[in-house]
Amino acid sequence: MHQNLLLLLIAAPIIAGAVSLFIPERARVFAKAIAGLVSLAVFAGALTVFIKKPLSYNIGSYPLFFVDNLSGFIALAVSAFALLITIYSFGFVESSSGRHFGYILMTLGSSLGVAFANDMTAFLVFWGFLAALLYLMINLRGTENASAAAKKALIIIGGTDALMIFGLCLIWQISKSSVIDGVHIQLSSPAAYIAYISLAIAAFAKAGAMPFHSWLPDTAEFAPTNVAAYLPACLDKLLGIYLLARASLYIFEMNPATNFVLSLAGSVTIVVAVIIALVQHDMKRLLGYHAVSQVGYMVLGIGTGSVIGIAGGLFHMLNNAIYKSCLFLTAGAVEKRMHTTDMTKLGGLFKYMPATFVACLVASLSISGVPPFNGFVSKWMIYQGIIESASAKNSLWMVWLVAAMFGSALTVASFMKLLHAVFLGRSAEGFKGIKEAALSMTVPMGILAAACIVFGIFATAVPITLFIAPSLGKAITYCGMWDPMAVTALILVALGLGALAYMIMRPARFRTVDTFVGGEDVAKLDRVTGAEFYDTIRQLPRLGKLYRKEEEGSLDIYNTARKIIYYFTGKLARMHNGILPTYMVWCLLGMVGIFFVIFLRQ
Repeated sequence: MHQNLLLLLIAAPIIAGAVSLFIPERARVFAKAIAGLVSLAVFAGALTVFIKKPLSYNIGSYPLFFVDNLSGFIALAVSAFALLITIYSFGFVESSSGRHFGYILMTLGSSLGVAFANDMTAFLVFWGFLAALLYLMINLRGTENASAAAKKALIIIGGTDALMIFGLCLIWQISKSSVIDGVHIQLSSPAAYIAYISLAIAAFAKAGAMPFHSWLPDTAEFAPTNVAAYLPACLDKLLGIYLLARASLYIFEMNPATNFVLSLAGSVTIVVAVIIALVQHDMKRLLGYHAVSQVGYMVLGIGTGSVIGIAGGLFHMLNNAIYKSCLFLTAGAVEKRMHTTDMTKLGGLFKYMPATFVACLVASLSISGVPPFNGFVSKWMIYQGIIESASAKNSLWMVWLVAAMFGSALTVASFMKLLHAVFLGRSAEGFKGIKEAALSMTVPMGILAAACIVFGIFATAVPITLFIAPSLGKAITYCGMWDPMAVTALILVALGLGALAYMIMRPARFRTVDTFVGGEDVAKLDRVTGAEFYDTIRQLPRLGKLYRKEEEGSLDIYNTARKIIYYFTGKLARMHNGILPTYMVWCLLGMVGIFFVIFLRQ
């Protein structure tokens, strides 16, 4: 029975999603009902599978689907986030409900197919289907920018998927097996290295690591916000890092060379992406670059090669999905009420949207690595993994550690800017009738914000014990002392003492005076939005060059590849000019080439 549940969990949301595509707009309530019931049932089924694992679904004696600790954990996370995004979409989506909820359900089923697949061909089918769904979901708004972002995402992910197919073919050639859990390859030959790099590139593109990242900020800015929270912020991270973890921990046996490549890629992704995020003026685009930066921590954690570092990378994958989805959902609530995410046009929303502000504040503290929230715990584990990996074969461990800690410092700075510009700054003119987002939108935000707290305070007891340690099959220990519950208690004591001191020293009466700013009338001063924070770093010579290259698209692998392709196609177009004698010459040269090949073989 439980074996058939695997097939049901994949097929049911795909079929229900396909049916939802044909529901007319006037009957959108049926699309919402189907999405809600199916996503809830799938979550319950994924929880059952997680409890009953290991499970497999066989065709004869061939294991088509298989659930172990790692895939069961990923499936449970995927289904939980799908349920929350579905509930959020009830209040966010106003039009094209059938397509919205249909794509959400089909993406859920395909994601579970990727997590459960134990056959390489089945894995490729579901992985490729996800790329098509990503394109369709990004383009739901139908704007020119959304269409361009969808095209870029499809080309980058589709192009790297071709490399993944090549890598899987090499794996089959080396191992003579297409069963994923039956393959274990030592990196001792060029073919094995090429196969691993091919899978790693596909994982990088899916998760959004540099240099395959450029589709993610565009998607974050121009796609519907619930889609941004569902895919690039959540599912694509889970599945991309799942592929990297599956390849690095199970399919291949890592060595110092591959660990160095992962550590370098992770460190560069952390630093460069967060530096670019600092100067963004659009809330969603800023979150998009931070989604790129956070991938670097996951890749770096796996690249340490130590148990605690890898565990930290996997834990950070889960934490990122929690707080990054929460941040995008808060951005969606702001966009829903204000009809913009341009931070220069926002400000002072705290008094209008307090629940949204609290959720955004908690998620911001978590992504910044502030204790006792969950983001700090996973980053701390990654730091420990880097330190433990220090050896003669990893002489650059200090560089990786500095990059990770520097990235955290700049993340704090970025979210100080975001919180001030959107919620705490002076309101723009004309704010009237602004109110909190609908209950169906605030509840998922509240759940995710609460998870940031619970998974931080009870990190060892809940996520590490239930999800992370079983996925690795090893005990997780490290030298750095960190007791999240004790630290939380100390923080609460400190806050309590501070509140007590304030109450004791508070004057009996308060005198109300006008705000004094250098003798100026505050009402007449220009409004400081906060979006301009850090813009002066553009004037620094080296960083200014980096920003110019990013704005010009010079750092975008999509633009670089397009220029190269256009160059060669232009050359070929001039050669194929439609004149018959030219084609006869090409035919003659081809025949001569074939003749020489046959002659040399003899």
